[in-house]
Amino acid sequence: MKKTVVLYPGLAVSHFVPMMQLADALMEEGYAVTVALIDPSLKGDIALAAVIDRVAASKPAVTFHKLALVQDPPTVVHDTKFLVRYSDLVNRYNEHLHDFLLSMPPCSVHALIVDFMSIDVLGGTRMLGIPTYSFIGINASAFAIFSQFPSILADGQPSLRELGDTPISLHGVPSMTAPHIINNEMLEDPETRKVLVDMMQKQQEADGILVNTFESLEVRAVGALGDKRCFPKMPPVYCVGPLVAEAGVAQEKHECLSWLDRQPELSVVYLCFGSVGAGNHSQEQLKEIAVGLEKSGHRFLWVVRAPPHSDPERRVDPRADPDLDVILTDGFLERTSGRGLVVKLWAPQVEVLRHRATGAFVTHCGWNSVLEGIAAGVPMLCWPLYGEQTMNKVLMVEEARIGVEMVGWQQGLVKAEEIEAKVRLVMHSEEGELLRARVTAHKEAAAMAWKDGGPSRAAFGQFLSDVGNLGQGPPRW
Repeated sequence: MKKTVVLYPGLAVSHFVPMMQLADALMEEGYAVTVALIDPSLKGDIALAAVIDRVAASKPAVTFHKLALVQDPPTVVHDTKFLVRYSDLVNRYNEHLHDFLLSMPPCSVHALIVDFMSIDVLGGTRMLGIPTYSFIGINASAFAIFSQFPSILADGQPSLRELGDTPISLHGVPSMTAPHIINNEMLEDPETRKVLVDMMQKQQEADGILVNTFESLEVRAVGALGDKRCFPKMPPVYCVGPLVAEAGVAQEKHECLSWLDRQPELSVVYLCFGSVGAGNHSQEQLKEIAVGLEKSGHRFLWVVRAPPHSDPERRVDPRADPDLDVILTDGFLERTSGRGLVVKLWAPQVEVLRHRATGAFVTHCGWNSVLEGIAAGVPMLCWPLYGEQTMNKVLMVEEARIGVEMVGWQQGLVKAEEIEAKVRLVMHSEEGELLRARVTAHKEAAAMAWKDGGPSRAAFGQFLSDVGNLGQGPPRW
């Protein structure tokens, strides 16, 4: 009987997709893979539900098990209480996961890999004697920062709001100001701070940490995470990235790919801001983008969603079909016809980024998108919106130097003049050529990371060896 590795992904597309790439790597090494799932409908995530269905259909060798429902689950929305509600939701499933693991054949579970936001399952898995690892879908730099939150947010320390623009010195990353660390309003909430601090302290109780990055991209952060002087209680850290989705084989070619086929090489700016409603821009911002793109004179492919309602109580479904004639500048679509294409809701991003016509990527700096941009060798225009994306921006602009910052994101509005100027800089300047050269070098390193002898494949092999050395622990009854 094959040894089984159980994966327990988080409730977000950005957390689920890279873990499924990890499933492929495990199966290549001869392991059986079972994925334990919380029903994504509880979080109202239509996009995640669709992705799970598509992935399950494409991976018949993987067993997908949906955990039994909990009663009266909390509603999870992207506001200042998001982390509190999310943690409450996933923690209610700890007992169900424990029961599911107990139902599996004795000693068949070789290891459990859990999303880092579900780390509270550790208590139950310790009782079962199952080696348990935390999967970090974000990068090593952001994880290093989060790991220092227990000291940054400790009682008696000034709040991030009080620190303002005072540079904060941190292990493994450049000094940065509080607005670049995380949403300050969220961290003003005492419950959120407690949840986040507890979550990061529990990471140190895992048997190891798997991070979706490759070593040469984040030399400073990876070095710090492995340095006991910086993180004395950190378990082994394995850099096993980049875990990015492969280009899909669709039954029908998406219209935007056919349009890209007709464009010159490296001539198109691609704009997309993630897969969740938190990335929806206001109508004012959408019009600024339209004006900036039109004035830049460059070709563009832009994925647009409906703007959020002005009344927060009347939230817009992030998958709602946007009325482009209403939300964009009058006559914009007609004036840019031929050199620009606006796509509603979604585009096949991996295929778009790897297309010969794509020359730049305007991104919200979500880590999956960043890795997809690097794997395609496309320089990026960085426009962080929420979560750890502000930290990712620092890595991209200051450390890896593969992107430029879209000034104005901190104030909540990037002006048309900034969009025009930065598009021209990346697409047609000496600085833009240097960006392209650097991201091309990282592309080559990313391609080598998982080849025989590559650092990520070696780290993955070390992880498997270490799991085997831990053994299965005591009997589970």
